[in-house]
Amino acid sequence: MEWFAVSPLLLGVLFCIAVLAAFIDSIAGGGGLLTVPALLAAGLSPAQALATNKLQSVGGSFSASLYFIRRKAVDLKAQRLNILMAFIGSIIGAVLIQHIQPGLLRQVLPLLIISIGLYFLLMPKIGEEDRHRRLHGLPFALVAGGCVGFYDGFFGPGAGSFYALAFVTLCGFNLAKSTAHAKVLNFTSNLGGLLFFIFGGKVVWGTGLVMLIGAICGARLGARLVLSRGQQLIRPMVVTVSIVMSAKLLYDSHGAEIAAWFRHLAG
Repeated sequence: MEWFAVSPLLLGVLFCIAVLAAFIDSIAGGGGLLTVPALLAAGLSPAQALATNKLQSVGGSFSASLYFIRRKAVDLKAQRLNILMAFIGSIIGAVLIQHIQPGLLRQVLPLLIISIGLYFLLMPKIGEEDRHRRLHGLPFALVAGGCVGFYDGFFGPGAGSFYALAFVTLCGFNLAKSTAHAKVLNFTSNLGGLLFFIFGGKVVWGTGLVMLIGAICGARLGARLVLSRGQQLIRPMVVTVSIVMSAKLLYDSHGAEIAAWFRHLAG
């Protein structure tokens, strides 16, 4: 088993990327857009990159969650059912990803993520203050916990944004409160996916633990800004991350076609 699989210089670069990614992820989600490509560029196989990314993601999401819980922004007792459903969903998703090619999801996902960004951009009053709750108990836990947790275990990018959207639209929480609760469920589904990867022996532990330390630092800083600046910080970050994430996913799926189209225009 390789403990680091990268040079000391690359390890330092990955640490810095983990700090930045966790900072962004604790506010708006999408940190995996930085860490997964970085791990692949460092020479890890796709399976190792995904597994090691889950390890460092657990550190960042745990750090942010702990901060929110200590500041009493999240009541864990009220979230027990949501946490359970997110954990179960992530395990099921992580198992199914081994047997199902996520090609269709790759095609649809950019549209879903850009829709989140447009929703927050075009609905400026949404999330400013708590509103009427639309779903309670098990129905909400199945949608926000189970379905998004399944998605996080199966594929992953933007899961934090999907959790936050569920709390805003279905629970009526304001944006800061939704982001805090989303991070707790995100930690849960990250942990479920990580356990599956550990059993598969794909985690590069040395690299992952170094990135985990960086993620803890970045996530703590981001979590503080969520509670101190709230609405004015989260909304533009969600919109920006949604656009960047959608562009990245579209390029990953259709890079050759996009390049050919630009060459055609230039010619």
